[in-house]
Amino acid sequence: MIERKEYLDQLIRFKDKDLIKVITGIRRCGKSTLFDLYEEYLITNGVEKDQIVRINLENPIYNELLNDYLKLYEFVTKKLNTKKKNYVFLDEVQNVKEFQKACDGLYINKNVDLYITGSNAYLLSGELATLLSGRYIEIKMLPLSFKEYVGAFPDNSNQDRLFKNYISAGSFPYTLELENLEDIEKYMQGIYDSIILKDIVARKKFPDHAMLQSVVNFMLDNIGNTCSTNKIANTMTSNGRSISVHTVEKYITALLEAFIFYKASRYDVKGKQYLKTGDKYYITDLGLRYFLLGRKNGDSGHVLENVVYLELKRRGYDVYIGKVDELEIDFVAINSKGIEYYQVAQTVKEAKTLKRELLPLENLRDHYPKFLLTEDLDPYTSYNGIRKINVIDWLLGKET
Repeated sequence: MIERKEYLDQLIRFKDKDLIKVITGIRRCGKSTLFDLYEEYLITNGVEKDQIVRINLENPIYNELLNDYLKLYEFVTKKLNTKKKNYVFLDEVQNVKEFQKACDGLYINKNVDLYITGSNAYLLSGELATLLSGRYIEIKMLPLSFKEYVGAFPDNSNQDRLFKNYISAGSFPYTLELENLEDIEKYMQGIYDSIILKDIVARKKFPDHAMLQSVVNFMLDNIGNTCSTNKIANTMTSNGRSISVHTVEKYITALLEAFIFYKASRYDVKGKQYLKTGDKYYITDLGLRYFLLGRKNGDSGHVLENVVYLELKRRGYDVYIGKVDELEIDFVAINSKGIEYYQVAQTVKEAKTLKRELLPLENLRDHYPKFLLTEDLDPYTSYNGIRKINVIDWLLGKET
Protein backbone atom coordinates (compact mmCIF):
# COMPACT_ATOMS: atom_id res chain seq x y z
CA MET A 1 0.00 0.00 0.00
CA ILE A 2 1.13 3.52 -0.77
CA GLU A 3 1.37 5.49 2.45
CA ARG A 4 -0.97 8.47 2.09
CA LYS A 5 1.01 10.40 4.67
CA GLU A 6 -0.76 13.77 4.51
CA TYR A 7 -4.18 12.18 4.97
CA LEU A 8 -3.00 9.64 7.54
CA ASP A 9 -1.39 12.41 9.60
CA GLN A 10 -4.72 14.24 9.67
CA LEU A 11 -6.52 11.18 11.04
CA ILE A 12 -3.81 10.70 13.66
CA ARG A 13 -4.04 14.36 14.64
CA PHE A 14 -7.79 14.11 15.19
CA LYS A 15 -7.71 10.71 16.92
CA ASP A 16 -9.98 10.67 20.00
CA LYS A 17 -11.08 14.24 19.38
CA ASP A 18 -14.80 14.83 19.94
CA LEU A 19 -15.47 15.11 16.22
CA ILE A 20 -16.73 12.79 13.49
CA LYS A 21 -13.99 12.32 10.93
CA VAL A 22 -15.54 12.50 7.43
CA ILE A 23 -13.37 11.46 4.47
CA THR A 24 -14.79 12.52 1.11
CA GLY A 25 -13.54 12.03 -2.43
CA ILE A 26 -14.13 10.40 -5.79
CA ARG A 27 -14.62 6.63 -5.90
CA ARG A 28 -11.39 4.60 -5.84
CA CYS A 29 -9.20 7.50 -4.74
CA GLY A 30 -8.00 5.50 -1.72
CA LYS A 31 -10.45 6.17 1.13
CA SER A 32 -10.75 2.52 2.15
CA THR A 33 -6.99 2.06 1.91
CA LEU A 34 -6.57 5.07 4.16
CA PHE A 35 -8.73 3.25 6.72
CA ASP A 36 -6.46 0.19 6.31
CA LEU A 37 -3.40 2.33 7.03
CA TYR A 38 -5.02 4.01 10.01
CA GLU A 39 -6.26 0.70 11.41
CA GLU A 40 -2.68 -0.59 11.17
CA TYR A 41 -1.49 2.53 13.01
CA LEU A 42 -4.05 2.01 15.78
CA ILE A 43 -3.08 -1.63 16.33
CA THR A 44 0.63 -0.74 16.29
CA ASN A 45 -0.08 1.86 18.97
CA GLY A 46 -1.90 -0.34 21.46
CA VAL A 47 -5.49 -0.53 20.20
CA GLU A 48 -6.82 -4.09 20.22
CA LYS A 49 -8.72 -5.59 17.29
CA ASP A 50 -11.93 -5.95 19.30
CA GLN A 51 -11.95 -2.15 19.72
CA ILE A 52 -12.26 -1.67 15.94
CA VAL A 53 -15.61 -1.96 14.15
CA ARG A 54 -15.47 -1.60 10.38
CA ILE A 55 -18.31 -1.87 7.87
CA ASN A 56 -18.23 -1.28 4.12
CA LEU A 57 -21.81 -0.41 3.21
CA GLU A 58 -21.28 -1.27 -0.44
CA ASN A 59 -20.71 -4.91 0.54
CA PRO A 60 -23.91 -6.88 -0.27
CA ILE A 61 -23.76 -8.69 3.09
CA TYR A 62 -24.91 -5.43 4.70
CA ASN A 63 -27.87 -4.86 2.36
CA GLU A 64 -30.38 -5.32 5.18
CA LEU A 65 -28.88 -2.29 6.93
CA LEU A 66 -29.36 0.11 4.03
CA ASN A 67 -33.05 0.90 4.40
CA ASP A 68 -33.16 1.45 8.15
CA TYR A 69 -30.65 3.60 10.04
CA LEU A 70 -31.76 1.97 13.32
CA LYS A 71 -30.60 -1.42 12.06
CA LEU A 72 -27.18 0.07 11.29
CA TYR A 73 -27.03 1.74 14.70
CA GLU A 74 -28.02 -1.46 16.51
CA PHE A 75 -25.66 -3.59 14.42
CA VAL A 76 -22.71 -1.38 15.38
CA THR A 77 -23.61 -0.94 19.05
CA LYS A 78 -23.81 -4.72 19.53
CA LYS A 79 -20.18 -4.96 18.44
CA LEU A 80 -18.87 -2.27 20.80
CA ASN A 81 -16.47 -3.06 23.61
CA THR A 82 -18.27 -1.51 26.59
CA LYS A 83 -15.09 -1.21 28.67
CA LYS A 84 -12.79 0.49 26.15
CA LYS A 85 -12.71 3.15 23.46
CA ASN A 86 -14.09 1.92 20.14
CA TYR A 87 -12.99 3.04 16.69
CA VAL A 88 -15.91 2.75 14.27
CA PHE A 89 -15.35 2.96 10.50
CA LEU A 90 -18.31 3.22 8.12
CA ASP A 91 -17.41 3.13 4.41
CA GLU A 92 -19.85 4.73 1.92
CA VAL A 93 -22.30 5.52 4.69
CA GLN A 94 -24.50 7.63 2.40
CA ASN A 95 -25.92 4.35 1.05
CA VAL A 96 -27.96 4.03 4.26
CA LYS A 97 -31.30 5.80 4.33
CA GLU A 98 -31.21 8.61 6.95
CA PHE A 99 -27.62 7.62 7.76
CA GLN A 100 -27.09 10.93 9.55
CA LYS A 101 -29.33 9.76 12.42
CA ALA A 102 -27.21 6.63 12.92
CA CYS A 103 -24.07 8.78 12.86
CA ASP A 104 -25.52 11.15 15.42
CA GLY A 105 -26.48 8.27 17.71
CA LEU A 106 -22.98 6.78 17.52
CA TYR A 107 -21.35 10.18 17.97
CA ILE A 108 -23.07 10.86 21.30
CA ASN A 109 -21.81 7.51 22.59
CA LYS A 110 -18.75 8.61 24.60
CA ASN A 111 -16.75 5.45 23.98
CA VAL A 112 -16.99 5.77 20.17
CA ASP A 113 -14.55 7.55 17.89
CA LEU A 114 -16.40 7.67 14.56
CA TYR A 115 -14.93 7.74 11.03
CA ILE A 116 -17.06 7.76 7.87
CA THR A 117 -16.41 7.96 4.12
CA GLY A 118 -18.51 9.01 1.18
CA SER A 119 -18.05 9.29 -2.58
CA ASN A 120 -20.56 12.07 -3.00
CA ALA A 121 -20.75 15.59 -1.60
CA TYR A 122 -24.37 14.77 -0.77
CA LEU A 123 -22.86 13.25 2.38
CA LEU A 124 -22.28 16.71 3.83
CA SER A 125 -25.36 18.43 2.48
CA GLY A 126 -28.79 18.84 3.94
CA GLU A 127 -29.58 17.07 7.16
CA LEU A 128 -26.11 15.78 8.04
CA ALA A 129 -24.62 19.25 7.94
CA THR A 130 -27.56 20.58 9.98
CA LEU A 131 -27.73 17.75 12.49
CA LEU A 132 -23.98 17.53 13.06
CA SER A 133 -23.08 21.18 12.55
CA GLY A 134 -19.78 21.93 14.30
CA ARG A 135 -19.31 18.29 15.24
CA TYR A 136 -17.36 16.92 12.29
CA ILE A 137 -14.13 17.54 10.43
CA GLU A 138 -13.96 16.89 6.68
CA ILE A 139 -10.84 15.43 5.09
CA LYS A 140 -11.03 15.98 1.34
CA MET A 141 -9.22 13.18 -0.45
CA LEU A 142 -7.90 13.13 -4.02
CA PRO A 143 -6.16 10.42 -6.06
CA LEU A 144 -2.37 10.19 -5.85
CA SER A 145 -0.24 13.32 -5.95
CA PHE A 146 2.73 13.16 -8.29
CA LYS A 147 5.01 12.89 -5.27
CA GLU A 148 3.05 9.85 -4.01
CA TYR A 149 3.05 8.40 -7.53
CA VAL A 150 6.82 8.75 -7.91
CA GLY A 151 7.35 7.23 -4.46
CA ALA A 152 5.61 4.03 -5.59
CA PHE A 153 8.44 3.22 -8.04
CA PRO A 154 11.74 1.77 -6.75
CA ASP A 155 13.51 3.25 -9.78
CA ASN A 156 12.10 6.74 -10.07
CA SER A 157 15.08 8.51 -11.60
CA ASN A 158 13.34 9.23 -14.92
CA GLN A 159 10.86 11.73 -13.55
CA ASP A 160 9.95 13.18 -16.95
CA ARG A 161 8.76 9.77 -18.12
CA LEU A 162 6.88 9.18 -14.88
CA PHE A 163 5.19 12.57 -15.23
CA LYS A 164 3.94 11.68 -18.72
CA ASN A 165 2.64 8.35 -17.38
CA TYR A 166 1.02 10.11 -14.40
CA ILE A 167 -0.93 12.36 -16.74
CA SER A 168 -1.88 9.79 -19.37
CA ALA A 169 -2.55 6.71 -17.21
CA GLY A 170 -4.07 8.63 -14.33
CA SER A 171 -3.53 8.87 -10.62
CA PHE A 172 -6.00 6.37 -9.18
CA PRO A 173 -3.86 4.21 -6.86
CA TYR A 174 -4.84 0.84 -8.31
CA THR A 175 -3.61 1.77 -11.80
CA LEU A 176 -0.11 1.10 -10.47
CA GLU A 177 -1.06 -2.58 -10.18
CA LEU A 178 -2.03 -2.81 -13.87
CA GLU A 179 0.54 -3.70 -16.50
CA ASN A 180 -0.68 -2.04 -19.69
CA LEU A 181 -2.82 0.79 -21.01
CA GLU A 182 -5.61 -1.53 -22.16
CA ASP A 183 -6.08 -2.86 -18.62
CA ILE A 184 -5.98 0.65 -17.20
CA GLU A 185 -8.68 1.79 -19.62
CA LYS A 186 -10.90 -1.13 -18.62
CA TYR A 187 -10.40 -0.15 -15.00
CA MET A 188 -11.25 3.48 -15.82
CA GLN A 189 -14.43 2.28 -17.54
CA GLY A 190 -15.48 0.53 -14.33
CA ILE A 191 -14.80 3.59 -12.17
CA TYR A 192 -16.58 5.95 -14.53
CA ASP A 193 -19.64 3.71 -14.98
CA SER A 194 -19.89 3.27 -11.23
CA ILE A 195 -19.82 7.03 -10.63
CA ILE A 196 -22.24 7.88 -13.43
CA LEU A 197 -24.72 5.09 -12.69
CA LYS A 198 -24.59 4.96 -8.87
CA ASP A 199 -23.72 8.49 -7.79
CA ILE A 200 -25.46 10.49 -10.51
CA VAL A 201 -28.06 8.75 -12.67
CA ALA A 202 -29.56 6.59 -9.92
CA ARG A 203 -29.39 9.24 -7.18
CA LYS A 204 -30.60 12.13 -9.32
CA LYS A 205 -32.91 10.03 -11.52
CA PHE A 206 -31.62 11.62 -14.73
CA PRO A 207 -33.45 9.97 -17.65
CA ASP A 208 -31.10 10.95 -20.51
CA HIS A 209 -27.76 9.26 -19.96
CA ALA A 210 -26.55 10.24 -23.45
CA MET A 211 -27.20 13.94 -22.82
CA LEU A 212 -25.30 13.76 -19.52
CA GLN A 213 -22.38 12.17 -21.36
CA SER A 214 -22.42 14.99 -23.90
CA VAL A 215 -22.12 17.55 -21.11
CA VAL A 216 -19.23 15.58 -19.58
CA ASN A 217 -17.43 15.46 -22.94
CA PHE A 218 -17.90 19.19 -23.46
CA MET A 219 -16.46 19.97 -20.03
CA LEU A 220 -13.53 17.61 -20.60
CA ASP A 221 -12.80 19.25 -23.94
CA ASN A 222 -12.81 22.66 -22.23
CA ILE A 223 -10.81 22.18 -19.03
CA GLY A 224 -9.12 25.42 -18.19
CA ASN A 225 -11.49 27.43 -20.41
CA THR A 226 -14.27 29.69 -19.18
CA CYS A 227 -17.28 27.40 -19.28
CA SER A 228 -20.72 28.87 -18.48
CA THR A 229 -23.94 26.89 -18.46
CA ASN A 230 -25.26 29.18 -21.21
CA LYS A 231 -22.24 28.40 -23.37
CA ILE A 232 -22.67 24.66 -22.89
CA ALA A 233 -26.41 24.75 -23.61
CA ASN A 234 -26.01 26.98 -26.68
CA THR A 235 -23.14 24.91 -28.12
CA MET A 236 -24.96 21.62 -27.67
CA THR A 237 -28.20 23.04 -29.07
CA SER A 238 -26.39 24.39 -32.14
CA ASN A 239 -24.93 20.91 -32.62
CA GLY A 240 -28.41 19.41 -32.72
CA ARG A 241 -28.66 18.32 -29.05
CA SER A 242 -31.26 20.68 -27.58
CA ILE A 243 -30.82 21.16 -23.83
CA SER A 244 -31.94 23.84 -21.39
CA VAL A 245 -29.62 25.90 -19.20
CA HIS A 246 -31.46 24.55 -16.15
CA THR A 247 -30.71 20.95 -17.17
CA VAL A 248 -27.04 21.79 -17.73
CA GLU A 249 -26.90 23.34 -14.25
CA LYS A 250 -28.37 20.17 -12.72
CA TYR A 251 -25.86 17.97 -14.57
CA ILE A 252 -22.87 20.10 -13.52
CA THR A 253 -24.02 20.16 -9.89
CA ALA A 254 -24.26 16.36 -9.91
CA LEU A 255 -20.80 16.00 -11.49
CA LEU A 256 -19.30 18.31 -8.87
CA GLU A 257 -21.05 16.42 -6.06
CA ALA A 258 -19.59 13.14 -7.38
CA PHE A 259 -16.11 14.75 -7.36
CA ILE A 260 -15.52 14.10 -11.09
CA PHE A 261 -14.93 17.81 -11.58
CA TYR A 262 -13.89 20.72 -9.40
CA LYS A 263 -14.92 24.30 -10.07
CA ALA A 264 -12.59 27.31 -9.93
CA SER A 265 -14.51 30.58 -9.66
CA ARG A 266 -13.04 33.98 -10.44
CA TYR A 267 -11.65 36.38 -7.87
CA ASP A 268 -11.10 40.09 -8.41
CA VAL A 269 -7.67 40.55 -6.80
CA LYS A 270 -7.76 44.34 -6.64
CA GLY A 271 -11.39 44.58 -5.55
CA LYS A 272 -10.98 41.59 -3.21
CA GLN A 273 -14.33 40.12 -4.18
CA TYR A 274 -15.57 36.86 -5.65
CA LEU A 275 -17.15 37.10 -9.10
CA LYS A 276 -20.27 35.26 -10.20
CA THR A 277 -19.25 34.61 -13.79
CA GLY A 278 -16.30 33.10 -15.60
CA ASP A 279 -16.00 29.71 -13.85
CA LYS A 280 -13.55 27.07 -15.04
CA TYR A 281 -13.67 23.32 -14.42
CA TYR A 282 -10.90 20.79 -13.85
CA ILE A 283 -11.12 16.98 -13.96
CA THR A 284 -10.17 15.04 -10.81
CA ASP A 285 -8.06 12.56 -12.75
CA LEU A 286 -6.55 13.21 -16.15
CA GLY A 287 -6.49 9.51 -16.97
CA LEU A 288 -10.30 9.67 -17.01
CA ARG A 289 -10.10 12.52 -19.50
CA TYR A 290 -7.86 10.55 -21.85
CA PHE A 291 -10.09 7.51 -21.49
CA LEU A 292 -13.25 9.45 -22.38
CA LEU A 293 -11.87 11.77 -25.08
CA GLY A 294 -9.16 9.60 -26.60
CA ARG A 295 -5.44 10.19 -26.64
CA LYS A 296 -5.36 13.07 -29.07
CA ASN A 297 -2.55 15.58 -28.89
CA GLY A 298 -3.01 19.23 -28.03
CA ASP A 299 -4.33 21.22 -25.10
CA SER A 300 -1.24 20.29 -23.10
CA GLY A 301 -1.13 23.74 -21.50
CA HIS A 302 -4.54 23.29 -19.92
CA VAL A 303 -3.61 19.74 -18.90
CA LEU A 304 -0.64 21.17 -17.00
CA GLU A 305 -2.96 23.74 -15.40
CA ASN A 306 -5.19 20.86 -14.30
CA VAL A 307 -2.26 19.14 -12.56
CA VAL A 308 -1.30 22.34 -10.72
CA TYR A 309 -4.89 23.09 -9.71
CA LEU A 310 -5.30 19.65 -8.11
CA GLU A 311 -1.97 19.92 -6.30
CA LEU A 312 -3.00 23.26 -4.81
CA LYS A 313 -6.23 21.63 -3.63
CA ARG A 314 -4.21 18.80 -2.07
CA ARG A 315 -2.10 21.34 -0.22
CA GLY A 316 -5.22 22.74 1.41
CA TYR A 317 -5.81 25.88 -0.63
CA ASP A 318 -9.06 27.34 -1.90
CA VAL A 319 -8.23 27.99 -5.53
CA TYR A 320 -9.64 30.73 -7.76
CA ILE A 321 -9.00 32.26 -11.17
CA GLY A 322 -7.52 35.72 -10.61
CA LYS A 323 -8.75 38.87 -12.35
CA VAL A 324 -6.44 41.90 -12.40
CA ASP A 325 -8.13 44.64 -14.43
CA GLU A 326 -8.42 42.99 -17.86
CA LEU A 327 -5.69 40.44 -17.19
CA GLU A 328 -5.98 36.94 -15.77
CA ILE A 329 -3.88 35.06 -13.23
CA ASP A 330 -4.16 31.29 -13.63
CA PHE A 331 -4.58 30.61 -9.91
CA VAL A 332 -5.07 32.58 -6.73
CA ALA A 333 -4.46 30.13 -3.86
CA ILE A 334 -5.86 31.16 -0.48
CA ASN A 335 -5.54 29.54 2.93
CA SER A 336 -5.39 30.64 6.55
CA LYS A 337 -1.76 31.77 6.11
CA GLY A 338 -2.47 34.12 3.23
CA ILE A 339 -2.43 34.21 -0.57
CA GLU A 340 -0.17 32.85 -3.30
CA TYR A 341 -0.35 33.59 -7.03
CA TYR A 342 0.47 31.12 -9.82
CA GLN A 343 0.96 31.35 -13.56
CA VAL A 344 1.32 28.03 -15.41
CA ALA A 345 2.88 27.61 -18.87
CA GLN A 346 4.56 24.73 -20.66
CA THR A 347 7.46 26.93 -21.71
CA VAL A 348 8.44 30.58 -21.61
CA LYS A 349 11.53 30.23 -23.79
CA GLU A 350 10.24 32.90 -26.14
CA ALA A 351 10.54 36.44 -24.77
CA LYS A 352 7.01 37.29 -25.93
CA THR A 353 5.54 34.36 -23.99
CA LEU A 354 7.55 35.18 -20.88
CA LYS A 355 6.37 38.79 -20.98
CA ARG A 356 2.74 37.70 -21.38
CA GLU A 357 2.90 35.29 -18.43
CA LEU A 358 4.66 37.76 -16.11
CA LEU A 359 2.45 40.76 -16.88
CA PRO A 360 -0.56 39.85 -14.67
CA LEU A 361 1.73 39.13 -11.71
CA GLU A 362 3.71 42.30 -12.25
CA ASN A 363 0.48 44.32 -12.10
CA LEU A 364 -0.10 43.20 -8.51
CA ARG A 365 0.93 45.65 -5.83
CA ASP A 366 0.84 43.37 -2.80
CA HIS A 367 3.73 41.37 -1.36
CA TYR A 368 2.27 37.86 -1.42
CA PRO A 369 4.40 35.09 -3.06
CA LYS A 370 4.19 34.88 -6.86
CA PHE A 371 5.20 31.88 -8.94
CA LEU A 372 5.62 30.99 -12.61
CA LEU A 373 5.53 27.21 -13.10
CA THR A 374 6.83 25.76 -16.38
CA GLU A 375 8.32 22.58 -17.79
CA ASP A 376 11.50 24.47 -18.72
CA LEU A 377 14.68 23.00 -17.23
CA ASP A 378 16.38 26.35 -16.63
CA PRO A 379 18.18 27.09 -13.35
CA TYR A 380 16.27 28.91 -10.63
CA THR A 381 15.24 32.37 -11.81
CA SER A 382 13.42 35.31 -10.27
CA TYR A 383 11.83 38.22 -12.11
CA ASN A 384 11.24 41.15 -9.74
CA GLY A 385 10.26 38.71 -6.99
CA ILE A 386 8.31 36.33 -9.26
CA ARG A 387 9.89 32.90 -8.82
CA LYS A 388 10.17 30.74 -11.94
CA ILE A 389 10.16 27.05 -10.94
CA ASN A 390 10.15 23.79 -12.88
CA VAL A 391 6.71 22.29 -12.35
CA ILE A 392 8.05 18.78 -11.59
CA ASP A 393 10.36 20.18 -8.91
CA TRP A 394 7.39 22.08 -7.48
CA LEU A 395 5.18 18.98 -7.45
CA LEU A 396 7.93 17.03 -5.66
CA GLY A 397 8.50 19.81 -3.11
CA LYS A 398 11.95 20.68 -4.44
CA GLU A 399 11.18 24.31 -5.23
CA THR A 400 13.36 25.77 -2.46
